[in-house]
Amino acid sequence: MSNQSQRYVAFDVHKSYVMAAAVNAAQEVVLPPRRIPFSRFEQWIVKNLHPTDQVVLEATTNAWYVHDQLEPLVGRVVVAHPYRVKLIVAAAVKTDKKATLGLAGLLAANLIPEVWVPPLEVRELRAFISHRRRLVSQQTAAKNRLNSVLHRHNIVAPPGHLFNQDNQPWWQELELPSSEKLRVRQDLATLLHLKPQLGEVETELARLSTVEPWANQMTYLVQLPGIGLLTAMTVLGAIGDISRFSSAKKLVGYAGLGARIHASGQTHKGGGITKEGRRDLRSVLVEASWSAVRFDPHWQEQFERLAHRIGKQKAIVAIARKLLVVIWHVLTAAEADRRADADRVAGKLMAWGAKLAAQRPGKMSVGQFARFHLLKLGLGDDLFYIIRGGIKRLIPSAEKLQTDHPDLFTTDQ
Repeated sequence: MSNQSQRYVAFDVHKSYVMAAAVNAAQEVVLPPRRIPFSRFEQWIVKNLHPTDQVVLEATTNAWYVHDQLEPLVGRVVVAHPYRVKLIVAAAVKTDKKATLGLAGLLAANLIPEVWVPPLEVRELRAFISHRRRLVSQQTAAKNRLNSVLHRHNIVAPPGHLFNQDNQPWWQELELPSSEKLRVRQDLATLLHLKPQLGEVETELARLSTVEPWANQMTYLVQLPGIGLLTAMTVLGAIGDISRFSSAKKLVGYAGLGARIHASGQTHKGGGITKEGRRDLRSVLVEASWSAVRFDPHWQEQFERLAHRIGKQKAIVAIARKLLVVIWHVLTAAEADRRADADRVAGKLMAWGAKLAAQRPGKMSVGQFARFHLLKLGLGDDLFYIIRGGIKRLIPSAEKLQTDHPDLFTTDQ
């Protein structure tokens, strides 16, 4: 097939329709822009696309759905980074037709800034974590509204957890205007409705942490200070496949935690972080860093040294960047952190195991679960218990675990 007959097809994806256009290698229009309703899209692509076509579309809300429809029909499907495409093409007049032809032209010129197409399990995890985030946001908003009622009326809250079931009668007996009592009642009902939903989400998230492709990687993340089950799953969903990043620096850039740099002539200035990347990864790392500097001596010392020089807010961002570098190393090498403390790690593994309840693989006890993952990390050979809250929690030996669960030690483990 000649270059002139090679088609470069672009799809500008909208909520209810797709704009399609194509050019050849000489940038000649071979398929004039046309608008295709989603109701006819599948039929249209089967009829009009060729197995040799190269196709591009921008990363939008439903881009992955369109991508999966296109991939079996053509030679190649590229998903473009929308922000970087805009940097390349700055049009004074932009219409759907011009935008689609411009995208096709970039593909023909091999100038498309591509994004990684995540596999289905990564997309599903990201969507699930986003769903949890929305539920938590609704819960927080309802609590904030109820707290504002107390502030407005100078009401002193009772002791204990303000939104527990035990305090429901107290809320209902407050002397408030009728319209405000109604809002309070509805916000309390919202909290009651959300609580079991969040419980179901947490249970499913715990289950997902024990199945592939996440289970093996979870071990190496949970060992790290500041990282629990939710944080680890959020990080894994955002990263996807760690082998995509050839260096820790590339992963830092992906999270938007790299520093801005302006270099021109004799001028070389650094700035704040780029914030160009996955916001969820950046946010969860900052949260994890606050926990790490609170409970881990190494990270606490690092933070205090930085905070003295650049202030607390910049220091915690620097810690988040350092923590992400550690994440890259432990996931890439599949090994324990060189600063890992067996006792602390065992406590975190037992906390992870406790959240699994009956979902622990092989119906292991919490102690057996901890030993199994300590073995993977090469830690705690001489650790047989930990003490938390004054309670001694036993961890069986490797030999005992192997006797009780020989299936865990097959050659394919």
